[in-house]
Amino acid sequence: MKIAISGKSGCGNSTVSRLVAKRLGYRLVNYTFHSVAQELGVSFDEMCEMAEQDDKWDRYVDRRQVEMARRGDTVLGSRLAIWVLDDADFRVYLDAPTDVRASRIQRREGGTFEEVRDKTGERDQRDHDRYLRLYGINNNDFGFVDLVIDTQDLTQDEVADRIVRAAEERGARD
Repeated sequence: MKIAISGKSGCGNSTVSRLVAKRLGYRLVNYTFHSVAQELGVSFDEMCEMAEQDDKWDRYVDRRQVEMARRGDTVLGSRLAIWVLDDADFRVYLDAPTDVRASRIQRREGGTFEEVRDKTGERDQRDHDRYLRLYGINNNDFGFVDLVIDTQDLTQDEVADRIVRAAEERGARD
């Protein structure tokens, strides 16, 4: 079974995907610009600059994620997982209001709430514009998924529990 989990920054994508994979005994695919930077021996900031200059890096990361996710029972957690893993057996979208996501990011990374909220909104818009340009994907349109979870009042464990239960109802094995 291939499970795709997506959501905007601060929704808990990475942590929830890791928890779901662990609970189900599935392989986690979490291949990002951090991974590519390490492979190339460059800093993350350098990798981001390279990606801003050339779309090939976005396409490379997304293609590699899909290739890795197609190798057996997998949880792919990424911003675009539910769109790019076209043969996913179960698609989940994690949602939360901008203020909630910004608060989580602030706790994790620091800064003032206002600065983080503004940066989160700007990042959301940049991501949205980039996904539309690169793939024709509107990441605000996730109505086709199997499960949408509003994460604002849930812990990461509670979110993972809901996904695992729903996946098991669909035939996931642990």
